[in-house]
Amino acid sequence: MNRHPNKIMISQIVSKLFLTSLTCKLILADMSIRLLSTSCPVCGLAMQTAAMACTVCGVKVEGNFSRTAFDRLSPEDQKFLEQYLIAGFSIKTLEQNSTMGYAAIRSRLDRLIAAYEALLKMDAQKKAVLELLRTDEITVAEAKRKLESLSGD
Repeated sequence: MNRHPNKIMISQIVSKLFLTSLTCKLILADMSIRLLSTSCPVCGLAMQTAAMACTVCGVKVEGNFSRTAFDRLSPEDQKFLEQYLIAGFSIKTLEQNSTMGYAAIRSRLDRLIAAYEALLKMDAQKKAVLELLRTDEITVAEAKRKLESLSGD
């Protein structure tokens, strides 16, 4: 018969907490290491998300996943937008919390806005081509040529 059942129970709880904490730290460390790239590391063309997995239970889902225009911005631009969001969308606050000056921040925001608008315009153009194809106003070959002429992914 065990004389100290509480010590064993506490030891088991501490062990479980340690393992849970370690697992969470490993997951967070793994998440912080890699940013999702939108470009192929080999050819540089845009990549399509084709699989997703849960880092906790290991469930994997494969298929074609749509991405928003925000997802297609570069990781650097996404990080900048995150910092701008955290600064309360205040250029002054962002300026105080970074090494960039007001003019540099404003210029970067203007470039980001232009890039985002270009992505939206391209998406609209692609949808218009597909609609023309759907209504038989253009051939498949014409649609393919038009879609290939649009830059981006």
